[in-house]
Amino acid sequence: MRQTLEKLIGEGSVVRENIRLAPYTTMRVGGPADFFVEATNATALERAVRAVRGLDLPYFLLGKGANIVIGDGGFRGVVVHNSADHICFNGDLVTAESGATMYPDLIELAASRSLSGLEHYVGIPSTVGGALWQNLHFLSPAPARERTMFIEEVLEYADLLTEENESKRVGVDYFEFGYDKSILHWRDDIVLSATFRLQEANQADIYRIMKENLAWRELRHPDLKTEPSVGSIFKKIQGIGAGKLIDECGLKGTCYGGMAISHLHANIIVNHADGTAADLQALVAYVQKEVTQQTGYHLETEVEFVGDFHPPTSGKPVFLPRPEGLVTAEELAARHSP
Repeated sequence: MRQTLEKLIGEGSVVRENIRLAPYTTMRVGGPADFFVEATNATALERAVRAVRGLDLPYFLLGKGANIVIGDGGFRGVVVHNSADHICFNGDLVTAESGATMYPDLIELAASRSLSGLEHYVGIPSTVGGALWQNLHFLSPAPARERTMFIEEVLEYADLLTEENESKRVGVDYFEFGYDKSILHWRDDIVLSATFRLQEANQADIYRIMKENLAWRELRHPDLKTEPSVGSIFKKIQGIGAGKLIDECGLKGTCYGGMAISHLHANIIVNHADGTAADLQALVAYVQKEVTQQTGYHLETEVEFVGDFHPPTSGKPVFLPRPEGLVTAEELAARHSP
């Protein structure tokens, strides 16, 4: 099968077998994939997807791995790793292949050219394709932070391989964007590249926004380098943040195996000690049970679970102490309130 895939895909891709997926995700969990295809440009990405579809093989497209949890049993099929990352500028338009990293690659390049529109999403782990998949968003600049800004606002068009295997250029309306969603959630379309229309702006202002947004995230999100995670685990409920409910239930620091609820952000579970997907499953189920019992709300996960999962870790949770000197954003705000 490996030789068949290599022949069909051709240049621009590397096909490997039995590759552990944990290092390719931000949570650092996941067993092996039967086949792992590294697509290094948009053409190779398109050929790879056409090949696995033509062979009727199970597959999924892996970008930065920021919003997925891969089971400890791995994935029985083909993982196409999208590392197509070419970026080019044409006036106020920038076209990026879908495997390009939003930050630092794309955003830094735009900022260095005094082009504004992408700097709001600094620090969020995402590829260009992932940004469209979830309609990447962040708050408008400080100090007002008066609204949410979405990637759809600067998207000009995108080139796709549709689920019908048609190469197609589409505009913004095609994606049916919403909060944390797009048509890519229910259609098996593959983003090959995206083109964004930016605006010339004062470079100092662009870098100021980047600096402020990075500082904002640092106060609220654990560092992925030291505490791997997938970001927020649970969806909002009727406008109520899941983190608020989890915090009110006194669940910060709750731990199963190597997975723990962050003391910095209650809606983020961190891999603090070689945790597994089974540990995460157990912790998610425990949080759901406790929040339902204490508040009446049922939390739903917002991340994607992919592959073969072992039974959740058994036993009772333990509680990790709060790190000495930790100050949350809420506590910092309270200190400075009148």
